[in-house]
Amino acid sequence: MAAAKTKAKEKDRYVAYVSTYTQGDKHGIKIYDVDMENGRFVEKDKVEITNSSYVTISHSGRYLYSITDFGVEAYEILAGGSLKMINLASINGMRGCYLSTDYTDQFLFVAGYHDGKLTVLRLNEDGSVGEITDEIFHKGLGSVAERNFRPHINCARMTHDNKYLLVADQGMDHVNVYRFDAVNGKVSLADVIRSELESAPRHIKISKNGKYIYIVHELKCFIDVYSYEEQNGQPMFEKIQTIPTIKSSPGSSNAASALTFSDDYKYLLSTNAGDNSATLYSVDQETGLLTGIFCLPVSGDYPKDASLFPNNKFLVSLNHESNDMTFFHIHPENGTMIMNGPPIRVDVPNCIIFHKL
Repeated sequence: MAAAKTKAKEKDRYVAYVSTYTQGDKHGIKIYDVDMENGRFVEKDKVEITNSSYVTISHSGRYLYSITDFGVEAYEILAGGSLKMINLASINGMRGCYLSTDYTDQFLFVAGYHDGKLTVLRLNEDGSVGEITDEIFHKGLGSVAERNFRPHINCARMTHDNKYLLVADQGMDHVNVYRFDAVNGKVSLADVIRSELESAPRHIKISKNGKYIYIVHELKCFIDVYSYEEQNGQPMFEKIQTIPTIKSSPGSSNAASALTFSDDYKYLLSTNAGDNSATLYSVDQETGLLTGIFCLPVSGDYPKDASLFPNNKFLVSLNHESNDMTFFHIHPENGTMIMNGPPIRVDVPNCIIFHKL
């Protein structure tokens, strides 16, 4: 029986969606068939869209949403993994950098780096993006005048209980915790998770059981781990760990970028620009604590995102400045990462999502 289950899992088919800036190429989303056995991609389709800086898939697995210069675009995911456009919706602001859905797939959250704006939009039953239900502009002065002199929202993710929206503000060095009204699509400030000054919280991930929050900090290259629970109607966060993303001393030439869980949540992956490395951690499912496995070079420039293949045997790095994807065979048990074939050319890639067909 166990052998049959393993064989069935190996036959699972996946596609990978890669979002890119459209500099000389009008197709901002590339779609690849995933060779799970050999750890490689084969391009199968592409979508015409401007500057897709981030994509996300609904929790139902039926729809994909993307940032575009003109707001957000909604797509139906077809049987073979190709995308069929549903509609385009404005976010009434500058181009976003990140988006995600709530756990009922009824609302879409868009983070605005350039204007420090959080936008909440309603999602319709057919997957289309509807009207704006709330808009919040972050305010204040940051600590790093040459860059973060004003709010820069870089991530917005809902806690797994669908009660609180966590919004990372790089410019203000904190994560705003918003109470979410899941009926009207409104948010109200409930708490603030404050990071070190000049650390620039960038991306947020949440453990499979929803009890632990992981925040990667771009400028100081570390991950803060928090426990999370609700007590008497209030969100409670306690920092339980701080762990670096690079071996060398943090500095202005290094910047932590991606933060991604493996498909089974056993591993957490981060990448570092400047150092041009990928750092893999094992995740203690009971305590939420991280243990470093390796920090190794990705053979590319500015790994803006990276992901483990769903079988945890391979790793792909999206190298934003060298315009390519590099592939590796990984052995977490041995702490090794070995180059797996030549790079694949893709101009200014931003993020990647694997999708099971």
